[in-house]
Order: sequence, then C-alpha cells, then structure tokens
Amino acid sequence: MIPLDHYLLLSAILFTMGALGVLIRRNALIIFMSIELMLNSANLAFVAFARSFEKASGQPLFSGQLFVFFVIAVAAAEVAIGLALIVAIFRIKHNVDVDQMSSLKG
Repeated sequence: MIPLDHYLLLSAILFTMGALGVLIRRNALIIFMSIELMLNSANLAFVAFARSFEKASGQPLFSGQLFVFFVIAVAAAEVAIGLALIVAIFRIKHNVDVDQMSSLKG
C-alpha cells in the first residue's frame, strides 16, 4: 500500500516541473504542455485525497474522480482552443516564440 504522502510528493514535483516550464521556456507549445502537466498533477492530488478519505470513512467517495472528470473536460477544451490559436499565430508570424508575440496586431 502506497501512503498518501508519496502521491502528494509526486504531485508537488510534477506541479513544480510544470510551473518551471511555464516560467523558463519561451516556446508556446512547451508552455502549453507545462500547463497540462500542472493540471495532471492536480488531478493526481484529487484522486489521492479521494482514495484516502474513502479508506478513512469506509464508504466509496467519488468526489475526487468527479473533479478530475471536469478538469479533463476543461483541459480538452483548452487544448482545442489553444492549439488553434498557436496554429493561427504560426501561420501569420512563422514562429511560436512568446517573446516575439508581444503585440496582437496583424
């Protein structure tokens, strides 16, 4: 049996890696993947807490899994819109470097 602390430590490491990817990288696709990594680390924490509370109460609780379902649904919408924006910007500017995307002029 893996304790809750190990899941939370892994979730914190993944979230930190995602946050560093957003802050350090300049490529829009890498930043986008880092945001997805942060969302997945939050999903891991939700499921770990739900499993921990389920064992403590003895009754099945699906609140963590329900939150994960909604986060995945929002992430799917984010991917569709975000990638469409990145492709549109790449067609105009021929680059996806965020330093060069300081203006929204065409």
